[in-house]
Amino acid sequence: MIAPETCNDLQEYLTRFDLPLKVMQTVEALERITYELYQDAAEENVKYMEVRFAPLLHTNQGLSVIQIIEAVVKGLKRAEQDFDIHGNIIVCALRTMPTETIKPMLDECQPFLNKGVCAFDLAGAEFPGFCHDFVEHAEYARKLGFNITIHAGEQGEGQNVEDAITLLHAQRVGHGIHIKNHAGGYKAVEDGNIGLETCPSSNVQTKAVANLSEHPAAEFYHKGLPVTINTDNRTVSNTTMTKEVQKVIENFKLTEEDYKAIYLQSVEQSFASLEVKQKPDCKTRLTLHKSLPEHLRGQTYDFLK
Repeated sequence: MIAPETCNDLQEYLTRFDLPLKVMQTVEALERITYELYQDAAEENVKYMEVRFAPLLHTNQGLSVIQIIEAVVKGLKRAEQDFDIHGNIIVCALRTMPTETIKPMLDECQPFLNKGVCAFDLAGAEFPGFCHDFVEHAEYARKLGFNITIHAGEQGEGQNVEDAITLLHAQRVGHGIHIKNHAGGYKAVEDGNIGLETCPSSNVQTKAVANLSEHPAAEFYHKGLPVTINTDNRTVSNTTMTKEVQKVIENFKLTEEDYKAIYLQSVEQSFASLEVKQKPDCKTRLTLHKSLPEHLRGQTYDFLK
């Protein structure tokens, strides 16, 4: 269930989802797992979190997409009532799934837009030029009102990032690290202010980068690209936001001011409502966890003084 520190490739990493999926096939399990996921995040002082999942992976015991989404949103809403956290759900289609399943899935998810569901994503194994196969599906999602974020440039080439932005109209890109050596992808991100959802631990595990010292997130940040820091998969990567923040501060040699900027950029790039973005605890304050480096432990920062 937990991936090793380094896998042979992304495909090996993805096999670690097989076991968790086996216990996520009932309404009760989906609601409980969603609730507990947000509970765990709230205990880290996370104020807002977007969670991706692929509804069609949870139909093995006969659940409909509507039942699946209802259960997940119910768990999210219950957590919002019980803890100091807000959230949204991003529904994914896997690139390896039959494309004819995507539009019906989107139709069933659409009633939950702005009620717990916020966006559509394409995820899973990445191959060159995949965006060309999903133009009509992304357009359909946009017409229904979904925000668009696309996994691209993780294992594949930077051209996938350019295509995700120009063909699929992605507002954010999952990972996107391979724009480093691709001028077109880099320019598309820069020109469109496209958020990069970087995931340092996961990128090392899948050999997207050899080690953290080669990860381009800090370079992108210093060049003005809208970088965000993410866990990718808390269970499979055995990580948390606390651990990821600690890694980037220590390995990327970021200052307190740098991380403030990344934090605020994350708020702006999120698909949260304006009301949530403007909440004082979401926008202006972050209490850093005690497991961080000693000089940052337990401090509360007011970012917009």
